[in-house]
Amino acid sequence: MRRFFGPKTWILAAGLVLGALGALLVKFGNPPNMGVCVACFYRDIAGALGLDRATAVQYLRPEIIGFVLGGLVSSYAFKEFRARGGSTPLVRFLLGMLMMIGAMVFLGCPIRATLRLAGGDLNGLTGLAGLAGGVAVGVVMLKRGFSLGRATKQITIAGWIMPVFMVVLLVLAFVLPPFIFSSQSGPGSMHAPILISLGAGLLVGFLAQRARMCFAGAFRDLIMVKDGYLITGVVSALLAALVFNLILGQFKLGFEGQPIAHSNHLWNFLGMALLGLAAVLAGGCPLRQTILSSEGDTDAALTVTGLIAGAAFAHNFGLASSADGPSALGPWAVIAGLAICLVLGFTMREKT
Repeated sequence: MRRFFGPKTWILAAGLVLGALGALLVKFGNPPNMGVCVACFYRDIAGALGLDRATAVQYLRPEIIGFVLGGLVSSYAFKEFRARGGSTPLVRFLLGMLMMIGAMVFLGCPIRATLRLAGGDLNGLTGLAGLAGGVAVGVVMLKRGFSLGRATKQITIAGWIMPVFMVVLLVLAFVLPPFIFSSQSGPGSMHAPILISLGAGLLVGFLAQRARMCFAGAFRDLIMVKDGYLITGVVSALLAALVFNLILGQFKLGFEGQPIAHSNHLWNFLGMALLGLAAVLAGGCPLRQTILSSEGDTDAALTVTGLIAGAAFAHNFGLASSADGPSALGPWAVIAGLAICLVLGFTMREKT
């Protein structure tokens, strides 16, 4: 039994479930090729909380809440919940913002890039190539000694802050008080029934915590130590989503005319390169940061806060792309973000 439920089984199961649910959630009402997108969902949460006024992207996404609560259940069930943190918090917040800015220029996180490809959107290839390129640069920095410092043990209640915040959001999602915004059109108005979304999030969160799933980490480990464990989850998610999209009639092959996407290859590549580089420096992609925050990591919780702030910043200052392509300021934000990451990566080195 233990052999069957080993690490390889968990990562394979996590990938297959994530891919299948990524397609099924679209069928149930989520935006096309956006059954699961951690960056897009945090963007919608930022809008729902009134942190920006982009009326098309406002919704308290239950999937994110489920990721955290599912990860919490898993971490307690397997005795892995540990409150820790305190290593360069401001830098982690900044890296979270930069990850989100890269995602908003590409229009999706690494999960959505994978699901877009599984839905026939070939721009997903450009995004994944950019992700791998950014991760490769980050690996060079890691080999040169980059470090954000070591986390220390903290009081248990500190590790509960993010899960409690998600419980509050869940209550607000059901009650919908007047101060919570909700889109009447656009991606924010497209969503699966709340219980289905929450259930999917709980399942993915549980499996992702057990499997240590991370899309940026998959490329990092493959490049750095030739370890294919995490990439198994990426490939299995891609294949599962592809099969379900074909069955459900949700597959449309091509670069042009894809839903909630643009075909500017340069900025698709560089947007995801920024996300990949920032994710390596921060220690995980948006999904991984979310799951880490569920198991008591306050550094990851601060990175998640940076993701939410980055989403609001991107829309308030016109950095996010649209179906017509990158905005006027979005590419400049990506260039600035890459420069910041390079400075951090080559200067924050652990002394020996």
